[in-house]
Amino acid sequence: MTREQRLILAIAALASFVSFLDATVVNVALPAIQRELGGGLATQQWIVDAYLITLGALILVAGSVSDVYGRIRVLVVGLIVFGAASVGIAAAPSPEVLIVARAVQGVGGALLVPSSLALITSNFSGALQARAIGIWTGLTTVASIAGPVVGGVFVDLLSWRFAFLINVLPIAVVIVLIARLHHRDERRPDAHIDVIGALLGTVGLAGLVYALIEQPNLGWGSPVIWITGGVGVVASVVFLVHQLRAREPMLPLALFRVRDFAWGNIATVFIYAALSLSGLVLGVYLQQGAGVAATLAGLASLPATFVMIGLSSRVGAVAGRWGSRLFMTAGPIIAGLGVLLYLLIGRDFEFGRDYWLQLLPGVLVFGIGLTLTVSPLTSAVLGAIEPARSGIASAVNNAISRVAGLVVIAMLAAIIGGELDYDGFRRGVVVSAILLAIGGVVSFLGIRDHRPASVDIAAPRETS
Repeated sequence: MTREQRLILAIAALASFVSFLDATVVNVALPAIQRELGGGLATQQWIVDAYLITLGALILVAGSVSDVYGRIRVLVVGLIVFGAASVGIAAAPSPEVLIVARAVQGVGGALLVPSSLALITSNFSGALQARAIGIWTGLTTVASIAGPVVGGVFVDLLSWRFAFLINVLPIAVVIVLIARLHHRDERRPDAHIDVIGALLGTVGLAGLVYALIEQPNLGWGSPVIWITGGVGVVASVVFLVHQLRAREPMLPLALFRVRDFAWGNIATVFIYAALSLSGLVLGVYLQQGAGVAATLAGLASLPATFVMIGLSSRVGAVAGRWGSRLFMTAGPIIAGLGVLLYLLIGRDFEFGRDYWLQLLPGVLVFGIGLTLTVSPLTSAVLGAIEPARSGIASAVNNAISRVAGLVVIAMLAAIIGGELDYDGFRRGVVVSAILLAIGGVVSFLGIRDHRPASVDIAAPRETS
């Protein structure tokens, strides 16, 4: 790599690192937030999902925004919005203010990920591009897993508020690196921002999530639930129809004609829904149910990170020779078995006494399964599409993974039976394991490791 390429990769990786880190920091901070600001399970769901609604709805259109206004400019705006929202979360006097700030933070996060990927795909090519994307994927995955550890330390030693300020330093570093980058920003004068698609996507997700989260409180018979849920369904359907007709769709449905891309994203739905659900129920239950300190709750899953760091590159290399199907089949099923081992946790669990026999085995098996899954899944989805479309293919897969987490967290009350007590924790564990197993079966049935396909994602032109 040239000096400029190394600098671009550092900027792209750190910018995305911020977004992925914060997405998991929140899990370990939820009990402390509840103790200080109040609110029940629904409030905790909204704190997580407010971020995912705006992130999931806008992450695709953000790619077009970066094409119109310039990737570096949009990246800087995203960093500023994300940083300002983080400060707003840290200063929030009530759950309502915190939830609004989380939604704004999701907007910033949506601007960061596509812009950083676009920087990589436009400045790297061939084997060097694959290597750069691999480094980016590895760092963002580590950020997702390490988030609870870092957040737990801040919650215990300082306050949950400081856990949301850990983004400030890396954001400052990225802005300094951008200032040192003598790189002409690239724009596409013919690019089009799908404003209607973004609005429809946001309304659709928000309506569905509101109905799912508030249904346990208001009941299915409530007009509020029926109206918001109905608006969400209608907006989502209109969104899909609009994407079929849009000149430059933010969600190019033509990509799903490619078999491995389509089946890889179906597997993504189940796998990442399970990861979101298991991460939340484990992190929150250890603190609220078992009385474990936030730092220890975060450290509980750290061995899985070490497994990924140690084995990811080797798994990626072997999967490159053997194909992704075997790994995407076995990996989620092994991860699901690891999650099932969480059922060894007893009602009187004490971290120092019981961690080694009741929790560590599951964490290690889960880490092995996740390692076998993540890199091959990314390779299958991106490898199914020609390199010129890898940016939008990755953005679609990223958005689908976030929306999967969004929906499963919205359904949390129904999954755990209304309360995250010991029995609710065990229900969440079983559902997570089932979702992972389904992800493995879907991969076995669908993935064929085909060569990259060329796809025309533009809407068909009308002829007179």
